Amino acid sequence: MDSTKLEMYEGDTGSPGSYVEGEMEVPAGSTRSGQIGQPDFNTLDEPIRATVLRDLKAVGTKFGHVLFPKEKKTLLKEWDLWGPLMLCTFMAMILQGSGSADDVNDGGPEFAEVFVIVWVGSMIVTLNSKLLGGNISFFQSVCVLGYCLLPTTIALIICRIILLAESSDLLFFIRFTVSMVGFVWATYASTVFLGDSQKSGRKVLAVYPIGLFYFIISWLVISHTTN
Repeated sequence: MDSTKLEMYEGDTGSPGSYVEGEMEVPAGSTRSGQIGQPDFNTLDEPIRATVLRDLKAVGTKFGHVLFPKEKKTLLKEWDLWGPLMLCTFMAMILQGSGSADDVNDGGPEFAEVFVIVWVGSMIVTLNSKLLGGNISFFQSVCVLGYCLLPTTIALIICRIILLAESSDLLFFIRFTVSMVGFVWATYASTVFLGDSQKSGRKVLAVYPIGLFYFIISWLVISHTTN
């Protein structure tokens, strides 16, 4: 801490010519080049490549915390919607080509269906949480719900790989199991991050819509991954 001597002239409230002396402590890390309040770096002068790599690294870090949900405050400190957008777009692209061979549809409705379910569903769940007295912001909740789609996305990829083999009851059971594991994983991860935002007596009311949200998406994965 740096101590700075502060002198104020009391020409209005005190006697003429009198001064008030004191000391003001300024954190040592808050000064840069002699100026108070300057950030450690200026993003306006930062190269585009460095900005993109930094953002991708932040998204990857959040994905890691979803896979191993131990740090509860990670997704809430600096929320973003890049990860949810990438997951939603990827799932929509995969599911749009998963219709039957006799379906002449170009896959447009499936693409829109995923976007509507993910974004509108996450907004409804978030509004429910806010109405129950949740102490996090709207976009923080949408960010967590979107990032926690990662287990469901992984389940979708595994199901599509399984479909490369000849269809059978055993393979359907495996795909069903994989999808349910993704559902449980996504629900658990989201409750870890959002659980503390609700009062103890209302956690069940907040968790139920979250589980329903991920169950619908998981069922969408099962029903659309058919030969």
